[in-house]
Amino acid sequence: MSVMDQTIKHTPTKFDILPILKDRWSPRTFSDQPVSETQLRALFEAGRWAPSAYNLQPWRIIWGIKGSETYDRIKACLNDFNQQWAVNAPVLMLGAYKTTNEQGEKNSHAFHDLGLFMGNVLCQAQHMGIALHQMAGIHADKAHKEFKFPDDHVVATGIAVGYYGGSVTDLPENLREKEEKKERERKEQRDFTFNGNYQQPIK
Repeated sequence: MSVMDQTIKHTPTKFDILPILKDRWSPRTFSDQPVSETQLRALFEAGRWAPSAYNLQPWRIIWGIKGSETYDRIKACLNDFNQQWAVNAPVLMLGAYKTTNEQGEKNSHAFHDLGLFMGNVLCQAQHMGIALHQMAGIHADKAHKEFKFPDDHVVATGIAVGYYGGSVTDLPENLREKEEKKERERKEQRDFTFNGNYQQPIK
């Protein structure tokens, strides 16, 4: 499979959606093209304007460019599985959120708002030809301690960032089949949307 073929996936949508959403996917290989701090700042600016409950903007991002100490510290907070491939990315990030408001009261929507932030970042990245692969497989407690987060913060996710490209030969054999798969899959709308009670069949 060529690098060009590898960057194209088939997304069998049932309705027309924006190409920026249809064409996005989460690779485990990346081009050698670097991602600069200026380009990262554009991503963060897109995230900055995401909506949040009471405009609390609870998202917190740690980022590091490959070759830096911060990159290596983030990598060490990923689980072993993700470390296998995330080293292909020119940038690594951690996504965290603040669980309280200015009065110290619980913000029950903070996790949701981090997701909205990352949704904006994803769209901006796709517009720029940059791919993101978000990871649940992190050592959150280790990251929390390593980066000296306060007690009312939660480290939620790792993120690999880079331009689409690379080769499946950059991956261990156990990951190559997933990367070469040409068609993306999602649940059908009927499995998660209900015009009435939850799990009520459509009549």
